[in-house]
Amino acid sequence: MAEYVVEFGKDGRPVEPDGRLDAAAFHRNHEPIWAVLQRFLAGKSGDVVEAGSGTGQHVVHFARHTPDITWWPSDLNERHLKSIEAWCAHAALPNIRPPLRIDLTDPAWCPPMHDGSGPAELLAVFCANVIHIAPWRVAEGLFAGAGRYLRSDGRLFLYGPFKRDGKHTAMSNAVFDTSLRQQDAEWGVRDIADLEKLAAGVGLVLVETVQMPANNMILAFQRSDLSA
Repeated sequence: MAEYVVEFGKDGRPVEPDGRLDAAAFHRNHEPIWAVLQRFLAGKSGDVVEAGSGTGQHVVHFARHTPDITWWPSDLNERHLKSIEAWCAHAALPNIRPPLRIDLTDPAWCPPMHDGSGPAELLAVFCANVIHIAPWRVAEGLFAGAGRYLRSDGRLFLYGPFKRDGKHTAMSNAVFDTSLRQQDAEWGVRDIADLEKLAAGVGLVLVETVQMPANNMILAFQRSDLSA
């Protein structure tokens, strides 16, 4: 188990016998998140990677609404990977692939991304509640992989709390940021401007910022040559 990842599912219902974890956050945010994602995904087909799938509940919900899209969940935490497998087996949806073991500190992510056994060019990458509970090198690797694997019209979607120009958007986020940094000095709510710099380094640009409930946001990035 990687030491820098947070384990989700401890605050929900008891663990199912098959290993399914239940994250309380899923029940709060899956519908608002899907309302944003579906605007981009509607009518499209292709492969989508969820980077850091946690319990696996989000990917099942999304796949159920997009039969023409192939979903590739992923994580690094072994308990999460077991939960993802269990949720996918429980849902029995044909458009979800077995979870990838992706280490986001590696810009190449994992061997299946480049040895032919995983997805090829990606329609989208979705990543929720990861980069603020991980070292900055995780954000660097996330963007590096997105820049490498997204197809020309693909998008990277980030969900979570973010700062604007060095300032928190809500007092609750400032309190949360302090608690994160007390747990680990390398964690913390990230600034949108810093993420834009990472994006620029891999040929991506921020094209949409969507305000979400509970002072969260979704940031959408796409190829910079499409935004001219």
